[in-house]
Amino acid sequence: MRKCVGGVMTAALWASIVQADTTDESKRPLARPLVENVQLASADVTVSVRPVLRPKIEAHRVSAEGNARFQAWLGAFRKRAQEQGISGDTLDRALAGVTYDSDIIKRDRNQAEFSKPIWEYLDGAVSKTRISNGRAGLDKHRETLTRIEAQYGVEKEVVTAIWGLETSFGTYRGSKQTIRSLATLAFDARRARFFETQLLAALQILQAGDVDAGNMVGSWAGAMGHTQFMPTSFLDHAVDFDGDGRRDIWSDDPTDALASAAAYLSKHGWTKDQPWGVEVRLPSEFDYSDARRDFTLMPSEWAARGVQTPSGQPVPDHGQAAILLPAGGRGVALMIFDNFKVIEAYNGADAYVIGIGHLSDQLAGGSPFQADWPRGDRVLSFTEKKELQRRLTQAGFDTQGVDGRTGPNTINAVRAFQVAQGLVPDGYPSLSLLERMR
Repeated sequence: MRKCVGGVMTAALWASIVQADTTDESKRPLARPLVENVQLASADVTVSVRPVLRPKIEAHRVSAEGNARFQAWLGAFRKRAQEQGISGDTLDRALAGVTYDSDIIKRDRNQAEFSKPIWEYLDGAVSKTRISNGRAGLDKHRETLTRIEAQYGVEKEVVTAIWGLETSFGTYRGSKQTIRSLATLAFDARRARFFETQLLAALQILQAGDVDAGNMVGSWAGAMGHTQFMPTSFLDHAVDFDGDGRRDIWSDDPTDALASAAAYLSKHGWTKDQPWGVEVRLPSEFDYSDARRDFTLMPSEWAARGVQTPSGQPVPDHGQAAILLPAGGRGVALMIFDNFKVIEAYNGADAYVIGIGHLSDQLAGGSPFQADWPRGDRVLSFTEKKELQRRLTQAGFDTQGVDGRTGPNTINAVRAFQVAQGLVPDGYPSLSLLERMR
């Protein structure tokens, strides 16, 4: 789940929102389906709060028509898959009885209007319950995690934190049949090429014998196993750490999944003993225009500018570092290192990266963040973010598009506007900033 095709997480799985609650569930920052169910996790574990009504005749007709077109598409796909080396026997076993799943398309189309701020996301992602369960998981699998750390150079607490945020330590791994999910999404025209690539990769996994079709289950968007790998990421990074001849990330034994997550981070450049980030305190005269990802200094150089830990100590020279302000000039300030970018390869949302990092720190005995978050603030809605982007662009601060997502171009435009207006240039798209532009 990440920003590019080769990663564990894709744009299909996370939007420009973060949502959280205080229960101990999967904390990938996803757009949750707007359904009248109690959503327990991103892995499709739901408890209905009302009886399921029988679908109307019209619904049956639409479903039947959709499935007829889907079956025609499936026949054409079968030919393409065989051209890519998938055997007829594999296709027979994998595609037998596969039907169109309209629920998946509804989930994929969903775009929540309002999102929760990072502090609410972290309240759930790094809750006392999750920390307690994480420490229990560490103790239970310590020998395995120690061997994984020795082989891949990724700290056991980081691997455990990924496990905790992805599936709540294996509790919510998903129940959707992966082949059906990917086939439905590949049939849909919106991101057909991407999901057909994932479907072909899933068929390659079946053909290799790592799992059978019945046990290949996961999230509605095709993320699989304890650590929620997409099929292409599985092919690139999954490992058979227990030596049983299969790369099994689905079973109750998490060994292969945990090792695969470590292998993924290792291949993306993880540096052992380097922090992902460190909370810092900024001096009153800090130049907020320097708080951007493309401006890095050694921690000792930051210390010379007055940037220190909350206790007033300089941060050791772990490597080049940037200053990140997740809530703008008010709230927690972080000095982030290259390992931040490595976790970002797993999932591109800042909230997720901070959640992984902060949870791993606390599993290792670290402290909660010392600074207060601006809990009285409301984050912009999806519509308001698009309005801000339009107003910034019209005012001469080009956001390079209006998509309702706060990426680097929007942050740079916000910062340029703040500089022009004599405001603190923290690049944070706040409600007060939007109101100022109205």
